[in-house]
Parts: sequence; C-alpha cells; structure tokens
Amino acid sequence: MKRCAWANSANPLYLDYHDHEWGVPCHDELRLFEMLNLEGAQAGLSWETVLNKRESYRLAFDGWDARKIAAYDAQKVASLLANPGIIRNKLKVAAVITNAQAYLRLSEETGGLDAYLWRYVGGVPIVNTGERIITTALSDQISKDLKKRGFKFVGSTIIYAYMQAIGMVQDHAADCDWRRS
Repeated sequence: MKRCAWANSANPLYLDYHDHEWGVPCHDELRLFEMLNLEGAQAGLSWETVLNKRESYRLAFDGWDARKIAAYDAQKVASLLANPGIIRNKLKVAAVITNAQAYLRLSEETGGLDAYLWRYVGGVPIVNTGERIITTALSDQISKDLKKRGFKFVGSTIIYAYMQAIGMVQDHAADCDWRRS
C-alpha cells in the first residue's frame, strides 16, 4: 500500500492513525475536543511524539471529559505536570483547562465543535491537491474566532493540522491509496 510520505512505517500507531483517522470526517464531540487539545500539545514537537502519548493523555485528562477538566484545581495541575506520560508544559496543560471552559461555552452557544466547525465547510470536506499546505484563509478565520472565544494553542497552523486530522480537509498525497476525491 502506498501512504503519505509522513506516515512513519516503523510505528504501528502512526500507520493506524494515517490509515483510519487522519483525513476521515469526524463528527464525534469527544474526539473533536481531544484532537483540538492534542494538536495544541504538538506545538513545537512532532505529531508522532503526541500520538505516542495519546493513551496517557486520555487517562490523565479524565477521558477528555470537558466538565471535569474545566474544574481542575491546582492539585490536579501539579499532578499533570508531574506525569511523564504527557507533555509537561505548564502553558499547554493550562491551555487544556482553558479550552475545556471555552468548549463548554461554545457548546451552549453553537451545539458543540461538530456543529461549529462543519458549518465552515457546509458539512463537506475540502479536497486539496495533497501538496504541503500549513495555513489557509479558512484556518486563519477559524483560529481568529476560536481565540476570540477564549481557546488557547489554536493558531492558524495548528487549526489547519486539526482540520486535516478531523477530515474537514482531505490532504492525502496524490499517490496515497487513502486519498479520497
């Protein structure tokens, strides 16, 4: 099978991610919230580093339960910063808590990330050429709006990667067997 060049064939987690998640339209609220935070955790690092820690993140952040996360206190933050299973960056850990609070507000206002995000593309993924793109006018727009709503670690590059990950954008390489037109 021919895959995108970035999919590390030596890492089964990465291959599974490429083959079954990346670029597949996602409408599951829990996964949308998880992926938004994991993409933010990636800032300055490789996606593979974050992917390898995803199960630890799920355990550390209560299965991505936004209500629980929004109420984390200093003791919980200290335990997260001591957890070697996640990226122990104070700003990134604090961003997850802030994002949970912003997510709860967004959910009340728009119905959740699914309704909020997919309206930008009319419910239909954008199909790109598979060439390397890191931002677009749409990722700029979504990033700006999320920041205005109080989200952190949602710059345009992170949002574009997020859009790819959740299938809002189809960016598999032209010769990738997983490319859908």
